[in-house]
Amino acid sequence: MRKTSKSVNARARGKSRAVTTIKRSDTYVESFAKGLSVIRAFGPHSRRMTLTEVADRASLTRAAARRILLTLQALGYVAQDQRLFSLTPRILDLGYSYLSSMPLASFAQPIMEDLVAKVEQSSSAAVLDGTDVVYVLRVPKRSILRGAGISIGARLPAYVSSMGRVLLAALPPEELERYLAHVGIHPYTRGTVTDRRQLEQEIARCRKQGYAVVLDELEEGLSAIAVPIVDGNGRTIAAMNVSRNSGKGAKQDLVTRVLPELKQAAAHISSVLALHPVV
Repeated sequence: MRKTSKSVNARARGKSRAVTTIKRSDTYVESFAKGLSVIRAFGPHSRRMTLTEVADRASLTRAAARRILLTLQALGYVAQDQRLFSLTPRILDLGYSYLSSMPLASFAQPIMEDLVAKVEQSSSAAVLDGTDVVYVLRVPKRSILRGAGISIGARLPAYVSSMGRVLLAALPPEELERYLAHVGIHPYTRGTVTDRRQLEQEIARCRKQGYAVVLDELEEGLSAIAVPIVDGNGRTIAAMNVSRNSGKGAKQDLVTRVLPELKQAAAHISSVLALHPVV
């Protein structure tokens, strides 16, 4: 059964929360963490919520959720319409602060646009955050599938995405072991690799060949190929992919036609990164 990107993203967020472990100390600011939990409570299927719904989704008391919502409202990040609360466009400022601080975001876009024009397929760039990949750049060619709606800021499980496997392949062995030990591996389609040993083999293959191909694992009818983006020290700091509809000859097309162009674009970005090091 096909899953839309919305359902995939929603499941990904839920699983990410389930495996997140926070180590608290005397430097941990509880109120700030609660504020972030309220912001994260909103999503594609919870754009407008009552106070009770926010409190439940953020695992807070009604009193705590109310104080945070009213504070966010005073700052312009939340709007209230009678009993319903929603985020305002100002919340985008928080994400923009991150994106604007990335050297990658300032010069990679035109390179990706040129790539998309050459291969006539969509391209994205992502970084690893916990157990997920987070999309930081995207240049769509067209809607790949009816349900495709991935945008900047979207999160997907690393183990089931082409960019995720590239980023996992770059981890030190001990970090990869911790990831595999804690991530919840679930099937998204009939083709999803859920066996840990097989997944380790796929990641090792990616490390050896320098790219990852994922066919119909995240969403039936969707295939992608990804390569690493490295900085001046040779560290993988992001991954870039090209995605297309699955079908006859999809893998061969990705490897023989798309991969050379994708590698060239990633090398171009990496060469510029060497001149603009990430601090």
